[in-house]
Amino acid sequence: MIAAGLLMALAATVLGFAGLGMTGHMAAHMGAVAVAAPVLSFPRGSGVPDCRLRGDDGRAGGPLAWATIEFVVVWAWHAPALRGLADMHPAVAVIEQAMFLAVGIGLWRAAFAHPAGGVAALLLTSMHMTLLGALLGLAPRPLYAMMAMHPAPGLSPLADQQLGGVVMLVVGGAAYCLGGLALLGTMLRERAAA
Repeated sequence: MIAAGLLMALAATVLGFAGLGMTGHMAAHMGAVAVAAPVLSFPRGSGVPDCRLRGDDGRAGGPLAWATIEFVVVWAWHAPALRGLADMHPAVAVIEQAMFLAVGIGLWRAAFAHPAGGVAALLLTSMHMTLLGALLGLAPRPLYAMMAMHPAPGLSPLADQQLGGVVMLVVGGAAYCLGGLALLGTMLRERAAA
């Protein structure tokens, strides 16, 4: 499972450099935080996380702290100044993607280790991913100069940004929402069985 997660993270990073504009850029980010991170964080040795195995896993921070860190990292990298820096310097773009993967892993691990807080953290993250995706998708003009100069093939800069926003809204929003609901369902089943 670790090899699959690492392969997904690498594929997501490569996708960000594939010349697919804002759409490819958002697909790369979602591949890191919403696909590779939960795969790399999923508890080993069982088909589903055992919500009865709570407690301190030796890592700092609970799920809501990680959700806050993830929020700050994601929104900061989408501020025009940092976005422009990452667009102009491939090394900065790799750091950006690594930070997304790291905070994604931190959030998903904390959610699996502390499921009650994890449900809240994943659902809150779903909301802010949906909001950022909607803001990008509904903006009346391209927000990022470098992205506007290199849109996905066949799309105008605005259409590329809008599609990128939809990718974030659908993939990011859905992955975190479904993760939170699955964790909640597991907790409720375990409570009913006890």
